[in-house]
Amino acid sequence: MKHITIKSFIVAALFILVVPGCKKILEEEPRSIFTPEFFTTERGVQGGVTALYANLRFLYGQPYYYNTLETGTDEYTWGQSADANFRDMDYTSVSNLNSTSSRTDAIWDISFQTINSANGVIENAAAVATIPASLVAEARFFRAFYYFQLVQTFGGVPLDLGAGELKFNTNPSRKSVRNTVAEVYTKAILPDLVQAVNDLPVSPRVTGGVTKTVARLYLSKAYLTYAWWLQNPNNIPTYPAVANRTDPGGRTAQQYFQLAYDVSTQAIDNPGPYGLVETFYDLHVGGNDRNKEMLLFADHTQENEQFNGAPINTGFDSESGNGRNGAVWMVTFNYTAIRSASSPNGTGTAISSVQREAAQSLGRPYTRMAPPIGVFTNTFAEKTLDSRYDGTFATVYRGNWPKGYNPPSSAPAVLYNANDLPVVPGDPIITFLDNEIPGIVYPTGASFPGKSSNGVGAGVLPGRADFVIGPRGISRIVFPNLWKMGVYRTDNGNGLGSPNATSTRPFKIAKFSEFYFIAAEAAVKGATPAAGKSARDLINVIRARAGKWKFSNKANAPFAADNSAVMIAATPATIDINYILAERSREYYGEGLRWFDLVRTQKWSEIAATYEIGAATYGSHTPQTFTRTIQPFHYLRPIPRSQIDRMDMTAEEKAAYQNPNYQ
Repeated sequence: MKHITIKSFIVAALFILVVPGCKKILEEEPRSIFTPEFFTTERGVQGGVTALYANLRFLYGQPYYYNTLETGTDEYTWGQSADANFRDMDYTSVSNLNSTSSRTDAIWDISFQTINSANGVIENAAAVATIPASLVAEARFFRAFYYFQLVQTFGGVPLDLGAGELKFNTNPSRKSVRNTVAEVYTKAILPDLVQAVNDLPVSPRVTGGVTKTVARLYLSKAYLTYAWWLQNPNNIPTYPAVANRTDPGGRTAQQYFQLAYDVSTQAIDNPGPYGLVETFYDLHVGGNDRNKEMLLFADHTQENEQFNGAPINTGFDSESGNGRNGAVWMVTFNYTAIRSASSPNGTGTAISSVQREAAQSLGRPYTRMAPPIGVFTNTFAEKTLDSRYDGTFATVYRGNWPKGYNPPSSAPAVLYNANDLPVVPGDPIITFLDNEIPGIVYPTGASFPGKSSNGVGAGVLPGRADFVIGPRGISRIVFPNLWKMGVYRTDNGNGLGSPNATSTRPFKIAKFSEFYFIAAEAAVKGATPAAGKSARDLINVIRARAGKWKFSNKANAPFAADNSAVMIAATPATIDINYILAERSREYYGEGLRWFDLVRTQKWSEIAATYEIGAATYGSHTPQTFTRTIQPFHYLRPIPRSQIDRMDMTAEEKAAYQNPNYQ
């Protein structure tokens, strides 16, 4: 199928609730707004649907939104360079989360703007005889998609944007009423997704276009999440607080768990053009992003700046805004501080032996978010059989210093590293060890006394030329980078490329593999499984794939192994929600799913209440334990203060509009 890149439109929302101003559409002929008349033309409907795809870039890859989905979970905490935007999401003593600091504006504004554009397409497309139902179904999918993100984040949200429930709004409105969670699901999310499953094609009309399978993923996930909400096992508050946790149609939580199971297994049995790729490495290696497992992504491209949504080549690009994909920068430590010595005794000029490069294991460092030690000792405890650790993190940093010289041939051929041993380009300079090895000696600061090598407080082991850090030596300032989301470009030539441009890779939003997790979770919650599709059977499909290797990032070389049988045998005979959540973290670590997973299952405070990590200074390798104060009301994020301030309401009405305990 031809790869047709979705054009980059700034969302055409007119007025959503009280979002001020009009947004320009970046089309061949720029328009100031989408109007109802425009939506009654074939070109208008197609342009409106295209904008729905393009708007994904304003959410996915946006660093502050990414931060809200990961920081404060068991996957990430704040890193050494974090400002209040990142520290506030950690729920520790450095946090002061409120309606101004939570950065929920990152999802609130763009979601309602996009929903209104979808309303315009759905409401007006019927007047265009040449528009097929399948195209309107794409708009229905996106309306449901954004409402689903909102209801998980805030609880009940408005269905009426000023012109009536699910109507296209063309006039400013400073009044708003929040619907209940049950109303958002049963009036908007579920009906739209059911209709989308019926009307969407089996194969996408463009690469990355939504299909029956994509709609089934979100329908099954919505059923699952709504079922948990109805059941509410840990008595988590909702909004409105007085709303009963009952389904308007009389269905029970158990019936919705069964629907989640049935829809997800139906998709597994009828995958269309989708399916699991052979290995976890194949899923994440740069250049293979638009593979058959990818159901939905916020697209970017190296070939065209307009369709990338951001500059392609730049000196120092901004990390966010205008559709940029800068999320992975936040979880990249400053490896450019690593030094190797120019003299054989470990002294002399300190050379930056690992230069900033537009490569998947490197990229631009921001050090805003850091993984706690438990990620390496607990979540990814198994690193030899399971390929997912190696396919998730960059754990070996290799010398590339000649690329920083002009010409490269003028660079030193040899540098001196740990134990004053020689290293050449391509050799490991610093390695994060899979497991603790007795005898690591760390400096008390950035380097050992009298040495110009190291620079980041890494340790030494006898006979090794690479500096090392054990899993319990991870700190807020030095940690493995997120390889799976690292930058990938084909225009570096023999140099460092453009490491300061935001990522031109698509941001992965949803994968086919999640059907197995949804069905397994529903089965654990009591759904009646089909033969051969018990929770353990389904999880073992994923674990079997995780046991297959084709390449070792640690060794930077092909590596063929099939540990599927051992991985399957190691799966507990009976699995529970905690096991599923652990497997989800191994599969989707750092992809922006974790907060939703922990909130849906009401396990957030149980799983992420404490963590260990070293301090934010070089040479800190003594783990400190931190405690998060995660209260029940935190399971909803605050409505952005900017939204509250713009509404024409009394102080009492504004207070009632906000989620509990955030006033």
